[in-house]
Amino acid sequence: MKSKLLTASLLASALFAGLGMAPAMAQGNNNTPGIDQSQQAISARIQQGLASGHITPSEAQALYRRDREIEAREMRYKANGSTNPQERQQLRADLGALGADVERMMANNVYNAPPVAGNTNGIDRQEYKISQRIDEGVRSGRITRREAGRLHNRERTIERHEVAFKADGVVTPQERRQLRNELTALRKDVDRMMRNDRRNGRG
Repeated sequence: MKSKLLTASLLASALFAGLGMAPAMAQGNNNTPGIDQSQQAISARIQQGLASGHITPSEAQALYRRDREIEAREMRYKANGSTNPQERQQLRADLGALGADVERMMANNVYNAPPVAGNTNGIDRQEYKISQRIDEGVRSGRITRREAGRLHNRERTIERHEVAFKADGVVTPQERRQLRNELTALRKDVDRMMRNDRRNGRG
């Protein structure tokens, strides 16, 4: 058990090491790369917990709800064009607490692996690549922060569908097809925005 907890602690430390560096990277503007990366890492970690059976679908839904609340708060902070140090600190504290709860579940919950039929590793990889593509668009200026918020909301909706489909331990071919179709539509919209070659100044 000590070894298990130590491993989880090390994973948590590595996962959220970037949080404390965010202010130095983005003082006085609307960029929050450290916070955004931590959100992605937490989402991926929840998916990992679902796949391994350490996090139940109902627990995942509660964790994703907290994640969405943090993202909504981040968007409100960015609405005036700048996030101040206090707002950044609040976001980091909220993400730190969420990440710690995810790691606690991963370390302490009884291992109960779902059936192989519930495995969606290919879909999870697509979600991760799309999320990276959105962040790349924001950094390059081809996708505005407002557009990125809407795209990430769609991404989280797909994740919620995936969680619901996994609730009974089996993801049917029809459910997999729906997830793939939703991801394809999202990816096409992201690619269309990237091709427009705009520069970020409208959101």
